[in-house]
Amino acid sequence: MGLDQWAKAHKPDNDEDARELAYWRKHPNLEGWMANLWRSREDCPGGVFNCERLYLLEDDLNALENAVLRAGGECLPETSGFFFGESSDEYYKEKDLQFIASARDALAAGDKVYYSSWW
Repeated sequence: MGLDQWAKAHKPDNDEDARELAYWRKHPNLEGWMANLWRSREDCPGGVFNCERLYLLEDDLNALENAVLRAGGECLPETSGFFFGESSDEYYKEKDLQFIASARDALAAGDKVYYSSWW
């Protein structure tokens, strides 16, 4: 049992054919960042972000990149949970940046990109 996270892309008219862009196992601070974004969009500050799809836009990827690189004072928020594990920001930093690049390519090709997790 634990925090499993993935990002996928699919054509706008076919979400059944989604392809995986990235997979993480126990990257709690990324989960916290995504959960905060989801809550702000869904207007549910106390909502539980689990098994939800969060569709990402170019602006989201830019903000995530700044947080991963700790640019402009932003960073991934310290996040904990029973199944989440320890902070793994440095361990996943290159994978995060690779995901961001792949997600940008997918968006440029007209695909939709989403993040989801299960814990």
